[in-house]
Amino acid sequence: MRRPIALAAALAFAATSAMAAPVTVSLKTGAGADAGKATLTEAPNGVLLRIEAKGLTPGWHGLHFHEKADCSKADFTSAGAHTHGAEKAVHGLLNPAANETGDLPNLYAAADGTANAEMFKRVVTLKALQDADGSALVIHANADDHMTQPIGGAGPRVACGEIK
Repeated sequence: MRRPIALAAALAFAATSAMAAPVTVSLKTGAGADAGKATLTEAPNGVLLRIEAKGLTPGWHGLHFHEKADCSKADFTSAGAHTHGAEKAVHGLLNPAANETGDLPNLYAAADGTANAEMFKRVVTLKALQDADGSALVIHANADDHMTQPIGGAGPRVACGEIK
């Protein structure tokens, strides 16, 4: 009876070890201060994202994957545009024509400026986010309306983390 249990355990270990290890991303403000962290975990049909942010203004903030792992400029424009799945990028989780893989739900910061969230993003993989030039996780100053082009009215970029 031990063989089926041992075989099941070996298969479970093999399936788990085949998945990419979680990636922890340090979030920074434009001034270089610590703004928290995010952990990205590969899942069978997307990426699980856990965020622990701090130093944000209270309220809703747009959150996106951007196309380059480059948070070197204070305004984070070095991270490029949102990641997208087609040549012509169309933004918005509520937009029926949307195709951006970088679109994520908004992040809510409490009165003390902290935000903790866990969300799942389909149609993206950790491998794609860690391509040759990587990508970035960017928090914006305002909420994303999930429709307006090109960034849903989310405003300036206030925190950035490089995904390599």
